[in-house]
Amino acid sequence: MVAVDLKKPLVFQVGHLGDAYEEWVHDPVLGKEGPRFFHSNFLEFFTRTPWYAIPIVWIPVSCWFVNNSLSMGVPVSNAAQLFLIGLFAWTLAEYLLHRFLFHVKTTSYWGNTLHYLLHGCHHKHPMDHLRLVFPPAAAAILAVPLWNIVRLLSTPTTAPAIFGGFLLGYIMYDCTHYYLHHGQPKSDAPKKLKKYHLNHHYRISNHGFGITSPLWDIVFGTLPPSVKGDAKSS
Repeated sequence: MVAVDLKKPLVFQVGHLGDAYEEWVHDPVLGKEGPRFFHSNFLEFFTRTPWYAIPIVWIPVSCWFVNNSLSMGVPVSNAAQLFLIGLFAWTLAEYLLHRFLFHVKTTSYWGNTLHYLLHGCHHKHPMDHLRLVFPPAAAAILAVPLWNIVRLLSTPTTAPAIFGGFLLGYIMYDCTHYYLHHGQPKSDAPKKLKKYHLNHHYRISNHGFGITSPLWDIVFGTLPPSVKGDAKSS
């Protein structure tokens, strides 16, 4: 295997791993200190995002989309229903993106490099607190095709309210994801969800793609198989 020096910027090293990238990226480094991505301080700055940037940036955007539907004459009660539809639609998008995009298998130099930037870095350094949520610029790039899908499947007046709910689902997803890694839940439900997600990181990465709930893992048969004994993540 090509050696990767974790003390040097990683982004342009990982592509050289080729076929070995998949095994390497799912062998986590358990320390809380995140790696350096780029030599450039300018580029490095844009790879780090505090969790609270997500609600600060995206809640106003979500409200703006809903207001667009209201301003086009959609009644408040209907807009609320459309919002909830979008919120639910996000749960499916969350699962599909995580399973089929974030866990796509790559072997080429640029495939490995792009996957590492998108999601591989999180599996390699799962406790890096500044790379647990999506930088707003990267999230905006992903949001454009998703918005176009919503527009295609709905009408000009209903699409904004649906997408507003969709964006709230994303906000809840990213904040929940951060909490599952760094929060200390006291009640039973969040404890189980935390264990469920960390099991995806430390035990069986090709199962358990739900973050906010295991709903779609149940529907699509990707619930992790039950394992006796304590999980490595506990």
